[in-house]
Amino acid sequence: MNFLWIHVAIILFLVAGLIFAGVPLLASLLLAPKSKEKNLLLPYECGMCPYGSPWIRFGINYYFYALLFLAFDVDVLYLFPVASCYFSSKGFLPFIEIFIFVSILFAALIFFFKKGVFSWPKRIKI
Repeated sequence: MNFLWIHVAIILFLVAGLIFAGVPLLASLLLAPKSKEKNLLLPYECGMCPYGSPWIRFGINYYFYALLFLAFDVDVLYLFPVASCYFSSKGFLPFIEIFIFVSILFAALIFFFKKGVFSWPKRIKI
């Protein structure tokens, strides 16, 4: 293996990055005031004292919406590199591939809609 100066630069930047991230963390541990107040352990609710238990149950629909958003968002991100290379390609093959990809996304959207994932339930009584 040939040792190049680029290896020294990479190692130097890696060490500098670790120092740049570690020094503020270490400084906050050493220099931050220590407080033993019981209000620090309470959940934060806009500066007001919390009402009720902090361990309440949320409906799972919030998580469904978050997962669906992430799935479709990441899938749509695949279209940006294809769109940037679309003008330099020849023929209809990229268009057909994009059409198949978008049609699969649309079929998944219809499937989720028919399963009732997008219908918000009434208030659930615990």
